[in-house]
Parts: sequence; structure tokens; C-alpha cells
Amino acid sequence: MKRTDGVGVIAGRTVAYPDVSRLRRFSYAGHQLLETDQPLKEGSSATTTLLIDDPAEEHSDGGFDNFERVVEIRAALLEILELVRAVAPTDSAMVRFNVTNEREARLALETAFQQIEVLKDQLYKENLALRDEVDRVSMFEEVVGASPALRAVLSRVSKVAPTDSTVLLTGETGTGRELIARAVHKRSQRSSHAFVSVNCAAIPHDLIASELFGHEKGAFTGAVQRRLGRFELAEGGTIFLDEIGDLPAVTQIALLRVLQEHEFGRIGGNRSIPSDVRVIAATNRDLEAAIAAGSFRSDLFYRLNVFPIEVPPLRERREDIPILAEHFIDHHARKAGKNIRGVNKKSMELLQSYLWPGNIRELQNVIERSLIVCETEDFSVDESWLSPQFPAKGSNNALDFTERLAAQEIDMIEAALRESGGQVSGPSGAATKLGPPRSTVESKIRSLKIEKNRFKT
Repeated sequence: MKRTDGVGVIAGRTVAYPDVSRLRRFSYAGHQLLETDQPLKEGSSATTTLLIDDPAEEHSDGGFDNFERVVEIRAALLEILELVRAVAPTDSAMVRFNVTNEREARLALETAFQQIEVLKDQLYKENLALRDEVDRVSMFEEVVGASPALRAVLSRVSKVAPTDSTVLLTGETGTGRELIARAVHKRSQRSSHAFVSVNCAAIPHDLIASELFGHEKGAFTGAVQRRLGRFELAEGGTIFLDEIGDLPAVTQIALLRVLQEHEFGRIGGNRSIPSDVRVIAATNRDLEAAIAAGSFRSDLFYRLNVFPIEVPPLRERREDIPILAEHFIDHHARKAGKNIRGVNKKSMELLQSYLWPGNIRELQNVIERSLIVCETEDFSVDESWLSPQFPAKGSNNALDFTERLAAQEIDMIEAALRESGGQVSGPSGAATKLGPPRSTVESKIRSLKIEKNRFKT
């Protein structure tokens, strides 16, 4: 920029500058108007940013010079702006520009949207996995117990965990199947990735496929946007399919494809998505009986039953009841802000003698309920909560009751085996005649030391 008196040249154009000498007043210090030819007085609010230690008279001319320079710069910027506007392309030029660069702009926009979608999917995965981890209320933080039955389970866990083999957990409700599944995942090479849990029995049949494999926008009524399925969220990690016996037949086919081909497709989608997920399934049903009844696919069963682990019920782990009870008492007492110093001896005998049809979950609930009403430092349990299956007097009577119950179970199981010719599973097997799942009957046969082969015909 070249300047002469009141005139300047910017980019080849001659521009006029404002006559600064005509400015007699200007805004300063909170919109207070000051005379430019009067010195600023020390102590006034207008001199706060100008005065430090020096007299005001020495800064008055300099302050005006600074202001003049600001005016010059502002005028120059306005002229540059006017010049840009003058040489700016016309509407027709802009149209030609847009037509010429439309493809590049659209491509850039689509790329940006794709990147946003990828980031959104990643955030959704992380949020869902985190929410699942935060909201999860496990029965206990780690596996608690030292009974032979539990040690046998943990031994199988330690053997299968380092592999990628599919695991099928069987056992009654409340035995801690999900806890065992998490133990497998934690000790596997996938432990740094997500563990995604799905209860197949808790999801409506018409939504389970979308929950597992996801769907595209518009795939069905209500699908207003694309949604990732649980298999995508578990990529690189482990998916736990609880109550697998309740899976609908159509979804069983899709799950079989994942296990065989390691790929799946979203509902409404037209492409296959590769899947690197370890599957751990669990059920309290007799899947072999379900196969015989036609409600479960045999090929899916054999794909899931690579490494079966049966989780024993609590009545077969009576040695673990005191340890579990103390663990739950400590956990819930800290949450309730109560100080429990000991456990009533009679209450502990009551806990050990009860049959626990609800298994560990029922034990946890009873202890939490007892802590709520407990008003002393000595933990105790209301006998009426457990009385239906607890004998009235003494530990000897409790022992006699247990022995009588075991004898009755042996008679019932042997009678069913005799009628079925030693066959446990199947529509005419002992499990079907007795009612409980095949795994439960097999567990009873082992624990009661029944020789089923002698009933084979």
C-alpha cells in the first residue's frame, strides 16, 4: 500500500483516506466522550489502561497517534473489502463455477458424511458396551467358592478360555452361568475387547434378529435409522447368548450361518458383514429334548456344543454357602452403611440346610433382605423365609431330612431310568418323564452315584 496526502493506492486502485484531523471526539473507556486536544487526567476511569507510573501528559499525544493509526487501518480494510466485492464473480460466474465443481463438492460431502457415520457407529459401540458394563449387576465380582463341584467347573474354564472354541453352558437358573461366561472371556485373548450379553428369552421373537444382527433404515415399520446389532458391537470380543433354547427357528438359521461362515447380514441389507466374535451360549433347557420335539435345530446344537460346561446348582455346592454368605453380607452391608461383626450360628445352619431352588440368586436376595431389616451387628435370617423346605428341629433332623430326600430322588430317577431303558434324553427318556432338563437329571445321576447303564435294555 502506497500513500500520499489523503490518497492511497491499493492493488492498482487509487483510494481516498478519511481526514483524521477532522475527528474532534471519539469513544473511549466505556463510551465516555473525550476531547482529543485535552490531556487525560490521572485518576479518571478513562486513564486506567494508559497510566501506570508516568504522568498523563506524556501519553495524551501518543494515545491520539494510536487512535489515528487504528482509523487508517480500518479505512484500508474497508477499501480492500470493497475491492474484493468489485472483482467478485457475478451470479452467472458462480453458477458456472458450481456446475464445474459440483462433482468434487458432492464427493467431498459424501466422504464427510461417511466419516461421520463411521465415527457415530464407533461411538455407539463404545457407549453401548460401556453402558452394558456400568448397568450390569453381577451376582458377585469374582467366582467365590472352593467346593469340588466348583473347582471342576473352573478347571474346564481354564482349559477352554485360551481357545476360540464355542462354549455351551448348561445349568439351572440362578447358578451363575453369565459369571462363568465372563470368566471365560476374561481369561481369553479377547479380554481387551467387548463382552456383550444378550438374554434371548427377554426379547420379543419378532425383534431378536434385529437385536442380534442389526437392521438398515426402512427395513421394517419403525426402523427410522440404521442400527448396529450385538454381533457388530462384540466384534473382536465375546457375545454371550443366554437362554439360547428360546431362540426362534428363523433366527436359529441366521445364528448357524454366523457360526459356520463367520458372517451375517443386517435386516434389510444386501451385503454380508464379516464377524470375528466368540460365541458362548447358555440354557437351562434340555436341548436334546427340544431337538426331539422339533423346536431346536440339531445342526445348531452341534455347532454350539463344542465345549459343554455344566454349572452345578447351589445344593450341590453346600461347602460354598458359608463363603458366599459372608461375601454377600460384606458387599450389601457396605452398600447399606451397616457394620456386621458376625453371623448368627443358627442362621448359618439354616442357610446350609435349605435346598435353594433359586440357587445363588436366591441366596443373595435373602441376605440382602435380611440386612435391610437387621438392627444389630449380629446377622440373622428370618426362619419363615426358608421354612417350607427346612425341618423344624435340630441339625440331626436336618441331616435325616436330607438323606430322606436323597433316597426319594434316587428312587424316582431309577424308576424313570427303568421305564426308559437307561435312556436319559429324548422324548421317551428319563428326563422327559421326570420333568427337569436333561442336564439336571444327568447331574443328579452323577451326584447320587446312580449307575444308569444297568437299566439299559
